[in-house]
Amino acid sequence: MEGTQILRTRPRDSHKGDFGHLLILAGSPRFRGAPALAAAAALRTGAGLVTLATGKSLVPGLQSGLTETMFLPLPEREDTIATAAALEELKGFLPRVEAVLAGPGLGSEKAVAKLLHRFLPLCQQPLILDADALNALAGTPEFLKTIPGPVIITPHPGEFARLTGLPVADIQARRLETAQRFSRKFRVTTVLKGHQTVIAAPDGRHCLNLGGNPGLATAGTGDVLAGIIAGLVVQGLEAFTAARLGVCLHGLAADLAARGTGEASLAASDLLEELPAAIGYLLKHTR
Repeated sequence: MEGTQILRTRPRDSHKGDFGHLLILAGSPRFRGAPALAAAAALRTGAGLVTLATGKSLVPGLQSGLTETMFLPLPEREDTIATAAALEELKGFLPRVEAVLAGPGLGSEKAVAKLLHRFLPLCQQPLILDADALNALAGTPEFLKTIPGPVIITPHPGEFARLTGLPVADIQARRLETAQRFSRKFRVTTVLKGHQTVIAAPDGRHCLNLGGNPGLATAGTGDVLAGIIAGLVVQGLEAFTAARLGVCLHGLAADLAARGTGEASLAASDLLEELPAAIGYLLKHTR
């Protein structure tokens, strides 16, 4: 499968800087698990370094469970990172990273959306937008054209409906066509999640993922997917290849997990446990 070469044997003189530094902008007092899942998934997928930018009040609680993750504590106001000081911290850190993931668990406050509107156009690096980063752009997809670097969006049908203004029923009735049209118009790679997840590139490339199972219909699995894709992008894969491979690994990890837990008991953290096995399986069965 295209892209698997970066998951194969690494040169013996490799160091962590060879495999990219990822910045994740995520988390809020209400949603502390989302950034943890995304960061762990990126590291499990091979990212060399991961820095989690989140509210400084959240850092102590997250550090104990994310021992391999670095942190960029952001100034807060009224339990959000929507401050001018936070924006300056992010701007100063950007030159140190090769890719950015924004959105998991950030919260939907208007002030957070305003911060994102100021920060995202600064990203020259590949940018993955998930969850609340997409909600911040609801009804304004033209904003995507202001972002200079390659963009991957990972919406579920509800988020895609808010972004595009289309009814969910219409999106679901024409998933591939809708994702392709959006990708071409706004020059982004679209990962439209759901049964047979659609991946569509701006240049017309597209595919459907046939893996995965209904156990993925549970909280946090989207955060894991965003982290997987970001972990591949930061190692140098171009957007469509990373999205396609990431969705494949995500579904395969879910299928492996369901063998032990059953679909109903599958939790997002189970995907993290099975991700190394999913990578091993894929490498064994592809060239």
